[in-house]
Amino acid sequence: MNPATPLTAFRNPNYYSPEHELFRQTVRQFAVREIAPHATAWDEAGGFPRELYPRAAQAGLLGLGYPEQYGGTPCDVFHRIVLAEELAWGGSGGVSASLMSHTIGSPPILNAGSEAMKQRVLPAVLAGEKISALAITEPSGGSDVAALRTTAVLDGDHFVVNGEKIFITSGVRADYFTVAVRTNPADRGAGGVSLLLIERDTPGFTRTALDKMGWWASDTAQLRFENCRVPAANLIGELNRGFPIVMRNFNGERLWMAAGALGFAQVCLNDALDWARQRHTFGEPLSQRQVIRHKLVDMAIRIETTRTFMEDLAWRVQHSAGDPKVLVAQLSMLKVQSMQTLQFCADQAVQILGGMGYMRGTRVERVYREVKVNMIGGGSEEIMKDLAARQLGF
Repeated sequence: MNPATPLTAFRNPNYYSPEHELFRQTVRQFAVREIAPHATAWDEAGGFPRELYPRAAQAGLLGLGYPEQYGGTPCDVFHRIVLAEELAWGGSGGVSASLMSHTIGSPPILNAGSEAMKQRVLPAVLAGEKISALAITEPSGGSDVAALRTTAVLDGDHFVVNGEKIFITSGVRADYFTVAVRTNPADRGAGGVSLLLIERDTPGFTRTALDKMGWWASDTAQLRFENCRVPAANLIGELNRGFPIVMRNFNGERLWMAAGALGFAQVCLNDALDWARQRHTFGEPLSQRQVIRHKLVDMAIRIETTRTFMEDLAWRVQHSAGDPKVLVAQLSMLKVQSMQTLQFCADQAVQILGGMGYMRGTRVERVYREVKVNMIGGGSEEIMKDLAARQLGF
């Protein structure tokens, strides 16, 4: 296998500059050197060394899209797509998810936090010294943010927080949590939602690790808040105005997840073709069998179709081109399309590898286990279709 050469690199030159391609090489090298050799061991261990964060920061991966004043590197949306795609060559969605949990935990701080909060939190996170996480989902529901039950009651110069969150990426070892809470009990909808920055050492804040089908290397936890006193200065944005911030965050997350799914689908195609060329049956390589070649082409068709959809939509998002409701609908549809592409490619790759594809330690086996979390996390397929329908007036 030679991951330095993508099998389907039909990228539109109108979207990618030489700088994008240089960055692609940087991310690919990091994934192949720093993640891929350890992916199986980290998966079996249920985690990866915290030292990977500062190494990623030194490679210029963590600060992407953040202002230089906080230690970041300004960029466009296609740099983020490149980052998500190329990290897939590390072969572990669990590592990618936890290593990059700040991509969903920190944007609300950047977009709506006070300057003092930004100066205190962002430089350490972008340097890999601290870890940022997002805490939205609750045991009673996930995508229906307006119905969340975790409460935050103002008491003097502190909020008193009570409630639970679940399925939180980096939930055990994160230092900073961007938490959605209900600050207006009289408003049981979107108007009563706020965002708070809650730190890991807050008294009454406990975390419990969760076991999962896939993403074994990702730290995933249930959070409990019992009379946690959080400084009022840790409010992110305006009181009772957190819902729009969360929705904006979701849009960015879904584009990021789509790019990551596309990257892992490409990995599956790569590994399937590599195996088909090496494996012989009845005196010929598998790649000479028409049925196998057709499977590989079917994978490539879905990958390239998804790539075209994603890149066109990313350009329109970057340039705010089009009706905002249509963009939200298409981001939802892209999330569904990209995950179905990943599901198909992972399934076909395991089938082509046969018994070896079922063995732990094989990259496509790991990706296959990780498909479902991608189809659920960030908004399930059913929720995404319903959201798209509402935005389009169906």
